[in-house]
Amino acid sequence: MTWILSGLLAAAALLPLAWIILRPAQAVDRAAADRALYRAQMAELERDRASGRLDEAAHAAALLEVQRRLLAVPEAAPARVGGRGPLLAGLVAVPVLAFAVYFLNGFPAMPSATFAERRDAEARDEALLAELRTRLQSMPPRAPQTRQGWLLLAEAERNRGRPAEAAAAYGEVLKIGFDPDLAAQRAQVLLEAGQLEEASAFLADALPRAPGHVGLRFLAGQVEAQAGRPAAARAAWQALLATAPDGAPWKGMVERRMQSLP
Repeated sequence: MTWILSGLLAAAALLPLAWIILRPAQAVDRAAADRALYRAQMAELERDRASGRLDEAAHAAALLEVQRRLLAVPEAAPARVGGRGPLLAGLVAVPVLAFAVYFLNGFPAMPSATFAERRDAEARDEALLAELRTRLQSMPPRAPQTRQGWLLLAEAERNRGRPAEAAAAYGEVLKIGFDPDLAAQRAQVLLEAGQLEEASAFLADALPRAPGHVGLRFLAGQVEAQAGRPAAARAAWQALLATAPDGAPWKGMVERRMQSLP
């Protein structure tokens, strides 16, 4: 029975790929597809908030992340979907290889991890992060490996839901070399951590170094909005819209955020 259910699940998972192979080829704009995905995610977040599955703080943090990704979507020319050969090979090869490997090494009756096992795994992860922090303190301050280590730590802390720790690690990365995209990441996690004064001070320092960066300018307005200064937020976003190129995909999102201001 387990193998039958596994086969049905595999078939269901591969149905979208089969549909892509069978339908006629169409021109695809990757940037447009990305924007559509992020708009769908924002709509889903609104539904989760309305149904009570997300509180206001969690909704605001998640919405800010999706909006940042929407702002970062580049303009791209349409590209045409290529041949179906690789897709057809994947449709056949993936389930065959997966079942072959699982048949040789799998154990369908294996029980799920217990609470103690999950707790031990969490403790191991914490130990690894602590070791990484210790090593970073002893590494050359401006070495490329040190920068990469701090960036790895920042992403790990962020993925574990610790924005304050992530902001501190991003700060170490930026000490080694300024990067406007990483500066926007740090400003965002400061906002997620509720550190509005720190985010405001950081953006005041970062914006003159990258005055045209859309993400930093948007977050400067977001800081003002979350701090209860709607007039300042509106002014920041109006200035951003005034310099937006024609057809900029993020203009509508900024306009909606302005309309939501009191």
